[in-house]
Amino acid sequence: MMQNTRIKNPGKQRKRLFNAPAHIRHKLMAAPLSKELAASRGAKTLPVRKGDTVRIERGDNKGFEGKVSRVDLKAYRIYLEGLTREKVDGTNIFISTHPSKVQIRSLNLDDKWRKNILERKKAAKKPAKVEKAKVKTTKKVEKTPAKVKEIEEEKPVEVTPVEEETVPEVVKEQEPTEKTIEEAMIKKPAAKKTSAKRKTIAKEEETSEIKKAPAKRAQTVKKKEEKEATPKAKAKKASEKGDQ
Repeated sequence: MMQNTRIKNPGKQRKRLFNAPAHIRHKLMAAPLSKELAASRGAKTLPVRKGDTVRIERGDNKGFEGKVSRVDLKAYRIYLEGLTREKVDGTNIFISTHPSKVQIRSLNLDDKWRKNILERKKAAKKPAKVEKAKVKTTKKVEKTPAKVKEIEEEKPVEVTPVEEETVPEVVKEQEPTEKTIEEAMIKKPAAKKTSAKRKTIAKEEETSEIKKAPAKRAQTVKKKEEKEATPKAKAKKASEKGDQ
């Protein structure tokens, strides 16, 4: 709000506001200009002066428009012509408004110093616009040669005819006809018969093995008895030789 914005203590801010010198108070009395004035004069805000026509934008008297009759730098307030109220004793007094709630509609240019300020602000804005325009034009000029270079670089490419590879034709599977279906139905029972024969052969083999089992057992028993008998016979022969 004041010169040094680093101060965060509200008490110090108020002290600087109340004890501010005249040149700072004059700046704090600034109000925004209307869109038409801002476009023609080249300034967004200006301090309110006596003789300026002003419209109230906020507060109880919103929409009221009138000339500034008095500017109070000590209280930071302005007074407009026609904006009054009646006291209890019947006297009329002006209602004060803060300049931040106001929009300047027309300027009082009787003061030559104020004219110089506006001219200086307008002159300071023009070069900035000219520089921006120059930058834009240079960018466009730079872009156009690049496009030309791209067009030059792009040359017609020779397209070589590619021979189409002969793909072997896939043999389509023959769809099942009525004859093939009948043949399949006839062949199926034959398969069943073979499976039945196999089962019967397997059963016969099992029965034959079962029958042969006792004979095999008898043979094994005989072999064991012969093995047991052979050592006894050898022992008898050895004893006979000893007696002799």
